[in-house]
Amino acid sequence: MPVSPDMAEDLARTVGSLYEQAEIALLERLRTDLAAGIDSPMWVNQKLAGLGDFQQGIRTLLDGLQTDTDGALREAISQAYERGQQAAVAELGALPVGQTAAAAEALPGAAVVDRLAAAVVGDTGPVYQRVLRVSVDVYRQTVAEAAASALTGAETRRQAAARALAKFAQRGVTGFVDKAGRSWDMASYAEMATRSAVGKAAVQAHTDRLEAAGLDLVVVSDSPEECPLCRPWERKVLSIGGSGARTVEVQHATADDRTVTVHIAGSLADARAAGLQHPNCRHRVSAYLPGVTQRPPAQEDRASYEQTQQQRYLERQIRTWKRRAAAAMDDDQRKAANAKVREYQGRVRDLLAETDGLPRKSHREQTGSAR
Repeated sequence: MPVSPDMAEDLARTVGSLYEQAEIALLERLRTDLAAGIDSPMWVNQKLAGLGDFQQGIRTLLDGLQTDTDGALREAISQAYERGQQAAVAELGALPVGQTAAAAEALPGAAVVDRLAAAVVGDTGPVYQRVLRVSVDVYRQTVAEAAASALTGAETRRQAAARALAKFAQRGVTGFVDKAGRSWDMASYAEMATRSAVGKAAVQAHTDRLEAAGLDLVVVSDSPEECPLCRPWERKVLSIGGSGARTVEVQHATADDRTVTVHIAGSLADARAAGLQHPNCRHRVSAYLPGVTQRPPAQEDRASYEQTQQQRYLERQIRTWKRRAAAAMDDDQRKAANAKVREYQGRVRDLLAETDGLPRKSHREQTGSAR
């Protein structure tokens, strides 16, 4: 059974959902705290006096999020590693009995799970501090802008607060920037990091099992709508432990008196370094048994790569306007935000109608419900 990062995507989605729920809860906490008593002449004093309570409420929310996600993260990575091991065992039935037995013997995965979980915790740890700091800053800034606008008569206090919250919701809770300079909202960044980790766990377990059975070669699948980074590696044979492109004569997988000529395009590590099996990648690798394994067939694209990226853009816009609805200060703003949600959902339907069966992924349009 071939393995790829997306075979454990559902596990990452569970963790991502926790962050989405926290994101919506945080926006709603901001909205309700700022809206309380907004027409009172003492509103500014009340809000500044209540800043400590607001800060403690956000800290409690984040503490709960960290507790929930740490456990869910380790469970997801552990399950992904197990899936990868099972995938390797399932595809090695054609091997001689000794090799099959070696592949079927469970490998200890605790060290791999611990390492991958620690990496994600390390990556997402700064997010928690930034969420707390940014939330307090937005609270203070909204109070200040609302007070100043009311004094100048430019707009009402409620209008100014609504404008500030809408701007915050538009960019996401954190506006987090990673080491590569890319901007992420909290939920998207955490899910990306988790999805990458569970994908690595599944692939690592798969290759660990193959090596335990004495196998060094894998073949890459062909995936429709592939990205430019992955395209050069499609349907190619790669080495788990070797390096460099080469043509070799190897032992037939099941016949002791035969050899097979195999062209190896490079190592699996080389291919990954070049972009293969990145987060969201659907390319699978499976054991390549010389003389037995057939190259995977080429698949017809259902859409262009550019259309798949357009779909992801529209999904992000849907999530953005759902956040705007959660942060809306009144019913008119909420209705307007929900109308934008429906507009972008319609654009998704129109885009998919132009393709040859590209599926709609509704889960990527969702945000969590406040808990």
